[in-house]
Amino acid sequence: MSNSVIIKKKINKFEKVISISGDKSLSIRWVLFSSLANGISTAKNLLISEDVLSAIKAIKKLGIKTKIKKKVCKIYGRGINGYNYKKNITLNAENSGTLGRLILGLLINTPHPIKLIGDKSLSKRDFKRVSEPLSKFGAKFKLRKNKNLPLTIIGSSKLKPIKYSERRGSAQCKSAVIFGAMRTNGTTIIKAKKSRNHTELLSKYLKVPLTTKNKKFYDEIKISKVKNIKPLNYNIPSDISSSAFFIGLTALTNNSKLKIKNVNINPSRTGIISILKKMGVIIHFKNKRIYRGEKIADIQIKNPKSIKPINCPTKYNSRAIDEFLIIFLVAARANGISYFKNLDELNQKESPRLKWGEYILNQIGIKTITTKDSIKIYGNPNLMVEKKIVIKNFLKDHRVFMACVIAALSFGGEWKINDKDSIKTSFPNFLKILKKIKE
Repeated sequence: MSNSVIIKKKINKFEKVISISGDKSLSIRWVLFSSLANGISTAKNLLISEDVLSAIKAIKKLGIKTKIKKKVCKIYGRGINGYNYKKNITLNAENSGTLGRLILGLLINTPHPIKLIGDKSLSKRDFKRVSEPLSKFGAKFKLRKNKNLPLTIIGSSKLKPIKYSERRGSAQCKSAVIFGAMRTNGTTIIKAKKSRNHTELLSKYLKVPLTTKNKKFYDEIKISKVKNIKPLNYNIPSDISSSAFFIGLTALTNNSKLKIKNVNINPSRTGIISILKKMGVIIHFKNKRIYRGEKIADIQIKNPKSIKPINCPTKYNSRAIDEFLIIFLVAARANGISYFKNLDELNQKESPRLKWGEYILNQIGIKTITTKDSIKIYGNPNLMVEKKIVIKNFLKDHRVFMACVIAALSFGGEWKINDKDSIKTSFPNFLKILKKIKE
């Protein structure tokens, strides 16, 4: 079977109600927390993607029993000190930066060396960001080129609390340190630039000794040693990063309406909603509620008559970091010039996404001016693509693939988009749900 998708015509107007797969960030965190719990944790609507399956394989190698039947997963936790650290363990995070970075925080007490490996894309990413703070607890690291995978970690039995300043707005680095602090005598203090806070919310729900003070520009988090964690039964809400592709498609398709049910609308993740609303897209949250500490709602989107350009406030960046490729596509149809800056973090993802954003826009005939961390997009409300476009060699970045599919359906042209299998990392149902919308 071909591993590419061919799209030859634009999507027609639609009015649909859809459900999206479980949230990836929450699915991976559920696996890790449940592996530390005393007893059996059950998750429904767990995202069954390669990234989440990598997390399940990793805890199995650490001696934790798991069972998956359809979309229900059970994890048989053995307590905070329940990992079975054998000799010569190798854990494979595959494509998942979340898994690779977070699990290191839980391994800082391993008496034997553990090797962490990943796929080609993950092996290029910077792991010094987490090895540096985690080594202050007392763990030791060896990294390829002093910053890349594969790496080896050796833990310590004399872990000490630390003070850590997280300046990039990386939830992965912050969460790795939170997990490390759970194993440490004394109180660790983290001063973190604001970023997604799923780890903190789950910790509070599970009554882990963690407190957060929200300051204007950062959060101050204090964590003390954890004695036990209760099992976590969880019906995982839908992923806003996956929803973003359909939000963008609706915004770009004339006379269209869409409702997406049970989406996690954690404010640290809704940057795309804030940005698109400023651009004139009509978005409402319905049926709002709190579940296990997280805010959830149905999202209703309606295509606007016209899209306004935006000089995007940088305060939205960390809240929309995985969604910018879609935001750029919406800006392509704006009536004027949009400007996005301080986006160097975008090039630290599975592929250099700022460069890919520029490439896709240029392919569809949109003028851009880019620097290493900013992009100006000269929108064209009448944009119609009438040429052939081939997209390949994007390091199998799932979000580049999905953004190109949305571009093809929104702007026209004849597209061949390679590496369809890339969606297995985060959103295996993407093309199935698109089919439902097109029907």
